[in-house]
Amino acid sequence: MRIVVVGGSGHIGTFLVPRLVRAGHEVVNVSRGQRSHYVDDPAWSQVRPVTADRDDPAFPETVSGLQPDVVVDLICFTLESAIALVDRLRGQTGHLLHCGSIWRAGPSLKLPVTEENGPPPLGEYGIAKDAIARMLKEETRSGGLVTTSVHPGHIVGPGWHPIGPLGNVDPAVWRTLSAGDPLDVPGIGTEFMHHVHADDVAQIFEAAIDRREAAAGEDFSAVAPSALNVRGYARIAASWFGQEARLRPVSWVDFRRTAGDEAAETSWEHLVRDHYFSIDKARALLGYAPAYEPEQAILEAVRWLIDHDQLDVATPLTV
Repeated sequence: MRIVVVGGSGHIGTFLVPRLVRAGHEVVNVSRGQRSHYVDDPAWSQVRPVTADRDDPAFPETVSGLQPDVVVDLICFTLESAIALVDRLRGQTGHLLHCGSIWRAGPSLKLPVTEENGPPPLGEYGIAKDAIARMLKEETRSGGLVTTSVHPGHIVGPGWHPIGPLGNVDPAVWRTLSAGDPLDVPGIGTEFMHHVHADDVAQIFEAAIDRREAAAGEDFSAVAPSALNVRGYARIAASWFGQEARLRPVSWVDFRRTAGDEAAETSWEHLVRDHYFSIDKARALLGYAPAYEPEQAILEAVRWLIDHDQLDVATPLTV
């Protein structure tokens, strides 16, 4: 099939595009052309690049003009933009797949969170992702365009900083843990974060394309088989450097004072949700078999950052 991937040079596309090429599809990568994929792969030589801006009113027409059998939209963030693309592809394209987010669910009430029991979303981003997913589901159920939405957790992979043990991307946490120094933890460290390797997210998208009938009108959580809470994550990460995590519980007020407003706000956004999701639906309908536990995915990312002199640590990795 001819598959158009919108935003294929990012985290997920870096792994999804080569997967689709190797599966024998004709792949078109639509992007602004400002960034290259994170991992080299010879499959990219067979990909047709198209430069387009998502904010251009003509964007839906550009995508439609490529005459795709399938569109994978990895960079849609507003309901208006999603509706515009659906309206243009309806009756022409066989399948539209949308990349959502586990933040379509708000602070957890029951664990694991499923596609059916997610609490109402919190914040502009999560509210928008939830609205898009609901619109897509209704579009398919009403006999319109066949759609599927995939909702990744905290995406991890080589080439970018992972969400760290404190729920932010402040690189200082890695130096603290690698040195065996005390780490200030807001609260008692029991909040969950649910990471996922970018290639496992790509696996779900590919499976949904291959199993269109099973995926039609459905939404799927794309996460690792398990989730890490703050203190477990910190202890595992410290062990990679031959250290024991020395965790020091502090209030959120004190944490904000020492971490800074931006890092503390990011931590709050991740930890207040306390997310741990089920992958049973993706396993049952799509055969999803994630290759990475969260700590394996995070370690791969941390190792890449250290090897490329993009992360300052006190001691070398021992694993």
